[in-house]
Amino acid sequence: MGILPLVIIMKKYFHGANKSGPYFEGWYFKCQTQDGQSLALIPAFHISENGHQSASIQVVADKQAWYLDYPAPAFAASQDSLHITIGENRFSDTGLYLNLEQDNLSLYGKVEFGSFQMLEADIMGPFKWFTNMECAHSVLSMRHRLQGRLEINASVFDFSGGIGYIEADRGRSFPTTYLWTQCLWDNCSLMLSVATIPLGKMHFTGCICAIVLDGHEYRLATYRGVRVLNWSPKGANLRQGKYRLEVELLDQKPQPLRAPSTGNMSRTIHESLCTKVRYRFWQGNELLFDHIDDSASFEYAQKP
Repeated sequence: MGILPLVIIMKKYFHGANKSGPYFEGWYFKCQTQDGQSLALIPAFHISENGHQSASIQVVADKQAWYLDYPAPAFAASQDSLHITIGENRFSDTGLYLNLEQDNLSLYGKVEFGSFQMLEADIMGPFKWFTNMECAHSVLSMRHRLQGRLEINASVFDFSGGIGYIEADRGRSFPTTYLWTQCLWDNCSLMLSVATIPLGKMHFTGCICAIVLDGHEYRLATYRGVRVLNWSPKGANLRQGKYRLEVELLDQKPQPLRAPSTGNMSRTIHESLCTKVRYRFWQGNELLFDHIDDSASFEYAQKP
């Protein structure tokens, strides 16, 4: 009897090496202090429809956001590990090193990451094999410990003892309409995305959601039969078998960000990095948590 070949599917961290436009790929690094203050860093690579390549870094704080342009030669990324370099700035699985001085922004410092809390399987499920999707999503770490500090325009963020979260997106454009929220607290990490997904000349509502509670992962997703009962700029209500999740936006502090549209960072969306959201999650009749958090992140976008 012959020996069966061993097939290993390697995780890929950068998909854009041989892409032509339109294309974008971006990574979302959220860092949260022990008292709930947050910064989000979004390095990205983009190719326009005419093939022009460029890179960018977005910095999101509670009350302000910045967008910084870079030429393509300033960008480098590894396919087999999480390691992105833009200019003098590095984003990796071991931490962040930042040295930014432009457009009324001074940001420098270093933050080290602890071990990543990864999902049991790709958040996209079987949709990960659909290579021509408008936008594909990855969750790289639901939770990890932080050590270090960043200074932004003379304000110091001490992340020592804090927690972080990392995700990524790639494709041609962000969905026309979508909702996204993410939250970290003592024993839980949660992310949810609901979006209008094009399918040929039609479209459907797609959903991906991961909740890691006390080390146990719960997955609600279109490919697992979730029903999106309703979703709007104020939240969402989902049901999947015996599980039910309700998300209610109680306040918002939106900051303008740029988002991809056919490879160009030409669309304006608004994200509340630190705002008040209520999350309730049931397993049958048992309420697993009812949590209100002032440091939740929330985003709802809809093209006119």
